[in-house]
Amino acid sequence: MLLSPFEWTIAKRYMLPGRGEAFIAMVAGISLAAVMLGVAALVIVMSVMNGFRGELLDKIVGLNGHAIIQAYGGRLENWQSVLKEVKATPGVVRASPLIEQPLLASFNGRVEAILVRGNTQVDINRLEAQKQAGNLDRLKPGAGQVAVGARLAENLGVRVGDVITIINPQGRSTPFGTVPREIGYTVSAIFEIGIYDYDQAFVVMPIQDAQTLLLTGDSIGMIEVKTNDPDKVGQILAPLSKKLAGQAVIQDWKTINASLFEALAVERVAMFIVLSIIVLVAVFNILSSLIMLVRAKTRDIAIMRTMGATRKSLMKIFVTIGFVIGALGTLAGLVLGFVFLFFRQPIVRLIEVLSGQNLWDPSIRFLTELPSRTDPAEVTVICVMALVFSFLATLYPALKAASTDPVQVLRYE
Repeated sequence: MLLSPFEWTIAKRYMLPGRGEAFIAMVAGISLAAVMLGVAALVIVMSVMNGFRGELLDKIVGLNGHAIIQAYGGRLENWQSVLKEVKATPGVVRASPLIEQPLLASFNGRVEAILVRGNTQVDINRLEAQKQAGNLDRLKPGAGQVAVGARLAENLGVRVGDVITIINPQGRSTPFGTVPREIGYTVSAIFEIGIYDYDQAFVVMPIQDAQTLLLTGDSIGMIEVKTNDPDKVGQILAPLSKKLAGQAVIQDWKTINASLFEALAVERVAMFIVLSIIVLVAVFNILSSLIMLVRAKTRDIAIMRTMGATRKSLMKIFVTIGFVIGALGTLAGLVLGFVFLFFRQPIVRLIEVLSGQNLWDPSIRFLTELPSRTDPAEVTVICVMALVFSFLATLYPALKAASTDPVQVLRYE
């Protein structure tokens, strides 16, 4: 819808405040600000929700793989043959044996519930990026070295070089009953995955040391699997599931964390709908400002009609005015949203200082920092939605202006 020089001149004149039109200009400014805030809120919230899902998926999958193959009874005896079969499955990128067992750890009188993880050397080396202190290379079979999560280290009060005692209730039988197995391990490294529940419980050691601690012999607890497409992990492992029927069960990341990711999905949709209403309310402001503008310019419209301006020209003028307000508000909202996302962590800290409240408790939020991932497709949908709403809001005032009867308006002039 291209405007002629005459139409564009009139549109620019009406978009700029004149004498006696300060109230109309103020309403138009409020409309622009409302669209800006609505678009910014949508961009910020949707990016944060995407960040939540993405960060949780990356960190959970990065630690536990896309799926877990767990034997019935908790022990997989012939795991070497199963591991070989898993690696041969099309679509499987990586498969690793794993031992995971809840136990207790003590240090200087403090006792904490822990989750012992026995990993291969390759999997232990993958923690290098999350390492905060120490040396992961010291975690060799038989060396008595472990790596602990950062929150667990804080709770126990341990540092690199300290010796913690891991207690296994399933100890050896004696004439006086079962004696819990207690073994001391030197903390060689401290890591932070970024998920509070993991960082406060995980103790990582070589898989051979975990077998010795748990008295499991050569058996393992499970096999973690990573595929080339996490969203199709069920299809990829379906043939393997049939082969292992009665021997082991396969659980993918969707099943293991179903309640968490379903809650995020529901909340994401709900937030989008609620915040879209903000944009809709802002668009009604555009509608009201245009209606007031049309009423204020009724005499000008009648004069332009007598001078030869067509109904189509008048419609184009007022549609352009409203659409420009919506477009500028959308653009300003994008800028505001991206600026907020870029400085999100300092803003959270500033609000915490001003309010005196802890807004981001990792024990509640799962993640240690406010995440953000902007989806270009979603941003495009938000912009298109705001612009379409703005365009629709201009139609009624534009039709009202185009239907003005110059004879009735100028009869007594």
